[in-house]
Amino acid sequence: MPSLTSAGIFDLFSDDDAGTALVSSDVLFSVRIFITTVYLLVCVVGLSGNSLVMYLIWRQKDRSMTSINILVFGLAAADFQLSLMLPFWATEAVLDFQWPFGPAMCKVIPSLTLLSIYANVFLLTAMAVTRYWSVVSVVEERFRMTPQAAKGITVALWAVAMGATVPTTIYARVVSVAGVELCLFRFPSPYHLGIYQLQRVVFAFAVPLVIILTSYLLLLRFLKLHHITSHSLTRHNRVSTTVRLVISCFFICWFPNHVVTFWGILVKFGALPMDDTFHYLHTYVFPLTICLAHANSCLNPILYCLIRREFQEAMKDTFRRLVRWEGEFCSIPPPGVGREWGFSSNLSLPHPPSHTHRTSSKNV
Repeated sequence: MPSLTSAGIFDLFSDDDAGTALVSSDVLFSVRIFITTVYLLVCVVGLSGNSLVMYLIWRQKDRSMTSINILVFGLAAADFQLSLMLPFWATEAVLDFQWPFGPAMCKVIPSLTLLSIYANVFLLTAMAVTRYWSVVSVVEERFRMTPQAAKGITVALWAVAMGATVPTTIYARVVSVAGVELCLFRFPSPYHLGIYQLQRVVFAFAVPLVIILTSYLLLLRFLKLHHITSHSLTRHNRVSTTVRLVISCFFICWFPNHVVTFWGILVKFGALPMDDTFHYLHTYVFPLTICLAHANSCLNPILYCLIRREFQEAMKDTFRRLVRWEGEFCSIPPPGVGREWGFSSNLSLPHPPSHTHRTSSKNV
């Protein structure tokens, strides 16, 4: 079973099943082209959006490195890493889900992909809890989370995500099925595969969704009880809108994929039959659910960062600086122009703005 192929077609099968059920790949060419196009688009948007988010946070680190911003930076790093993996899955889709990158990459690419997914979900959950705790601590004078604590939490969550990725690294390998090389999981039995997938559904979706939903509902309830001024009402409405977007996008992006995965788990445990409906669903529908789930990596920068006022101001400031720097650069006359237009020969050329050297030295 390919471990997280770009379409995820084999995600519910062991390598023994693949030869009889799926080696004659009947995925429509149009579906594979659609998958490839979506992955490349998400890759471009995800890399650019998450790079911008990390740059904006890094540039403001001396002024406003809050606990939330640290978690946002970790989230953007996870989504950036996931976006980097998508061209490999797009290539696999173009090649009708054959694996062209060799045995080593069959372990590296799926492991990094799943690591990004776990880190993404864990950090989203931590952000929900932190946002609620931050608001409550201001009003009720509770212990506030410090940036140092947020850094420790971020590192710990990445470590937990790495631990959850270990089975992928162990069991992923290239297997030749009917002369076709596929990147598969080789678990001891379908039951073990079902346990592995159940762990993913529970800890990468169900539990985080409950925590996120509970945290945001408590936050909205707290704001409603403690903020009654017109200014606070506007802020409350803005937070409510953000909450609805966050929960809706997380649910919409991941729910279809985990529903289909859970269906496969029931098949593994013998609770449901492996019939034509099951095969059709995982051949044509499951690939699209994987696309939708991975698209969440390019939505997060917008939902969690770019709609925040401080990030909007930072983007405007960056744009103004770039325009100012470009204007100063373009105003420098080329050699000989001073004499031609009557300028003084000892013309002092403007120096680049002092911030340009500091900005360009950031290695985000």
